[in-house]
Amino acid sequence: MSRVGKKPIPTPAGVTVAVKGQDVAVKGPKGELTFRAPDDIEVVHAGGEISVKPRHETPRSRAMWGMARAILANNVKGVTQGFEQNMELVGVGYRAAMEGTRLKLQLGFSHDVFYEPPKGIKIETPKPTEIKISGVDKQVIGQVASEIRGYRPPEPYKGKGVKRAGEYVRRKEGKKK
Repeated sequence: MSRVGKKPIPTPAGVTVAVKGQDVAVKGPKGELTFRAPDDIEVVHAGGEISVKPRHETPRSRAMWGMARAILANNVKGVTQGFEQNMELVGVGYRAAMEGTRLKLQLGFSHDVFYEPPKGIKIETPKPTEIKISGVDKQVIGQVASEIRGYRPPEPYKGKGVKRAGEYVRRKEGKKK
């Protein structure tokens, strides 16, 4: 049995939930998100709570049960509070700046790297070595952070590169004489 899936999701004041078949739309003060639940899962909104139940007792439906509940909980949290991911640039000359709507990264290449964020994602650069990614969809924020990190992942010898705030980079010892 899924321990995550059993727990109902409370819907705070100001959040409306519409369930039509397998489609669940969550609307709140920060925006609107939709989720299509797998066919193995039944989603019910009653009494100010969203509950998720499997339709069958198969391994797949049990696996989808907890996942569907977690995604719906993230959607409710996203439209009420929003999500934020912080990134750090480590290295001499590594900088980030916003140019209009796109992010300009100087990462030690012979050229600047430009990143156009998807719709609904807000990127800020409070310092030249910090990037703040915010929005309502947790999955999209994580995807954007991974794409930006992918331009120059942190290397193990000096730790230079783009990393998530608080990420631990395992360091290696350099070559010896």
